[in-house]
Amino acid sequence: MATDKLKIKYEVHYSKTDIAGSSEHDLESVHIKPIYFPKNGTWGKWKYRLAVGGEWIKDFDNTDEGIGTGSDLIAPLVGLALVRRPGWVFIPLIQQFVSYSGDNINQTALRLIALQKLPRKVWLKYDLKAPIDWENDNDIPATAEAQLGMMLTKSFGAYVDALAGVGGDRPYDWGLGVGVRLLY
Repeated sequence: MATDKLKIKYEVHYSKTDIAGSSEHDLESVHIKPIYFPKNGTWGKWKYRLAVGGEWIKDFDNTDEGIGTGSDLIAPLVGLALVRRPGWVFIPLIQQFVSYSGDNINQTALRLIALQKLPRKVWLKYDLKAPIDWENDNDIPATAEAQLGMMLTKSFGAYVDALAGVGGDRPYDWGLGVGVRLLY
């Protein structure tokens, strides 16, 4: 969190694939996502926190290797973090992805994120994404992600991701990822 109301998330994606017929690996994209929390309160028995923000995605244009989208994107978002009992956070959100350079991309993503805090500074994150692809006959290239992470110090953690494509329009079959979490 940059402030009590502003979170800034940075990601660098690196991919390995054989979709092009041979094993390829390279940088895919850089993501910068500021998220602002303008309001919080209670809604019945639920605590909530409104989130508005956006995401800037710079693609490294490695589509000839089967990596990336071939487009740079801007993606505004709005969501609501809901907490009913300690240890669980549910975040339904909607995000609109639009390309500003490269191939035309126009997708509206419906997402449901669930976060579970476990003992010893361990967390689980579940993320279901169902984007509607308005440029490709309204296909829904859905994905599911499970993440297991642990804070190793007060400001540094590490995690692993398991990814799966869902349905007939899935963007990939499966994937694995690793990452670090830095709090400042």
